[in-house]
Amino acid sequence: MKKQKEIGLDFIIDKLTNSIENVVTGDSFPTEISILTKQDIKLITKKNGWLFDWKSEFKNPVKEVYKLTIWNNPNIIQGLVCLEIKTDHVYMHLVENAPFNKGKTKMYAGVAGNLVAFACKLSFQRGNEGNVSFISKTQLIDHYEKTLGAFHFGGRLMIIETKSALMLINKYFQNS
Repeated sequence: MKKQKEIGLDFIIDKLTNSIENVVTGDSFPTEISILTKQDIKLITKKNGWLFDWKSEFKNPVKEVYKLTIWNNPNIIQGLVCLEIKTDHVYMHLVENAPFNKGKTKMYAGVAGNLVAFACKLSFQRGNEGNVSFISKTQLIDHYEKTLGAFHFGGRLMIIETKSALMLINKYFQNS
């Protein structure tokens, strides 16, 4: 089995919101996170503007791919996260906003923060005290320290520990 190259994550935490927020109107929309399905994967392609090969992540048996959608609108995926449950933490392989939630013309803010908060919540649910790790792009290390409360462990490894995980979970999952 060939060793997969670790790519650094480069998602931007545009804003920590209570759900996701329409950037034009400022309206907040409640969200739900569920496991990605075979039907979903057909729409998540580079041709449709997605950057990563989500199909290979989806097929990997040790990884779980989750989708973020607006509550009562499960057919429009706002963002994706690929997670692996380790013995003592959750590892984030990939995080990506939907193509329409990127750049200056994005529709919703708070997508990436919502997905990271979910990873922290899953870590608590699996008995890992909210601990989450990921490899960052070098130029985003400071950004993740400031926005997520993550700490730089060395190299490009970032870790979100219990205190910061609780802050994120309380921000995004107040009512769950």
